[in-house]
Amino acid sequence: MNKFKNHIDQNLPFLKGKKLLLAVSGGIDSMVLTAIFHSLNYDISLAHCNFNLRGTESDKDESFVQNVGQKLAIKTFCSCFDTKSYAQENKISTQIAARDLRYKWFKELSAKNKFDYILTAHHLDDNLETFIINLTRGTGLDGLTGIPVVNNKIIRPLLNFSRNEIESYANQNQIEWREDQSNSTTKYTRNKIRHQIVPILKEINPSLLSSFQKTLTNLKGSQEIINDTVSNLKKEAFTTTNEYIKIKISVIKQIPNYKPYLFEILKEFEFTEWNDVNHLLESQSGKFVLSKTHRLLKDREFLYVTKINAGESKKEFLISKTNSSFTFPIRITFKSVLKTSEESLSSIFIDENTITFPLTLRKWLPGDYFYPKGMKGKKKLGKYFKDEKYSLIDKETTWVLTSGDNIIWIIGKRQDQRFMVSQNTKKITNIKISQ
Repeated sequence: MNKFKNHIDQNLPFLKGKKLLLAVSGGIDSMVLTAIFHSLNYDISLAHCNFNLRGTESDKDESFVQNVGQKLAIKTFCSCFDTKSYAQENKISTQIAARDLRYKWFKELSAKNKFDYILTAHHLDDNLETFIINLTRGTGLDGLTGIPVVNNKIIRPLLNFSRNEIESYANQNQIEWREDQSNSTTKYTRNKIRHQIVPILKEINPSLLSSFQKTLTNLKGSQEIINDTVSNLKKEAFTTTNEYIKIKISVIKQIPNYKPYLFEILKEFEFTEWNDVNHLLESQSGKFVLSKTHRLLKDREFLYVTKINAGESKKEFLISKTNSSFTFPIRITFKSVLKTSEESLSSIFIDENTITFPLTLRKWLPGDYFYPKGMKGKKKLGKYFKDEKYSLIDKETTWVLTSGDNIIWIIGKRQDQRFMVSQNTKKITNIKISQ
């Protein structure tokens, strides 16, 4: 008990006095986790998932956890899932489906009941198995640094302890648990590694888990160095706005072996076709690579990372006369004023008599034209963008405010002079429009 308590006191002191939700399956590791935190008088509740994957055995696990909660006077939450249907609908494995359903429910419970942290019973052997799975599938350094002890609100207090240590504690303290019979089969990848690969590795090195912990420490140290280097590179190469991230290609290419750096700075955006990403640096403007969530676009001397927002560019947003502010898709405010002051790129003044409500906020379209303030005659927006040396991404992210079919303002750039306030007109209410 002392080593478990000491570990929690020394490494997880922030858990004291917090409201904790323990994820429990009924297996030995989750029952030991429950027993330890109950004996230390922490404020805990239990959460059990019935995935309906093992028939009556799944139901017996649920009843067992409920009985444990009742016996220890711990509030217990249980939920049943149609895991197979969820897996089929989302075209994922049952293991991934169970994980997604589990953590989604935990987060919902946490928010509803104001739990500070969610505790799981992962241990050192789980970490080793995850390491081997990632290694066999192919991964970067992130996949080889193991499961984190602390991941935002998810805490894994037993991660430094082996399965043998946990089982020894359970036996010494007469803790009951249920054995999941599916753990003994080799149907799943993790079980194959657990029963067929890890025993051979332990035969080669009886101190495998200890060596593995040292390896993780070394890899995490290397990862910290890489993270610091990548952070400095981002400061030099990145320009970040609400609409996009702009990456200066020349800064990347000045690195002798830039491909690993490119991987590190872009991996968070879920790109997978890394050969295409690398080739993008030498491609012509307009070429791009897609991930599930983002687009990487080459435009002259820059790469642009933008979110994929399905359909947003097709939308129009109507603004009535009673609207004083508008926050989506961009922020824009309206204020009636008697006097005008100096205009800027972020604010203009218009004569209310020249417009018709509702106004429309939309993306620019081919064929759009306006009468630029300070110029004679009209100009197509496409020609204006070219003259102003707009990038491809600048064009895509440009919004216009219109009255009917007439453009009032290229937001944040140029006003149409047809809607300007006449200095000779008196006793008229004007409108100040600002970003």
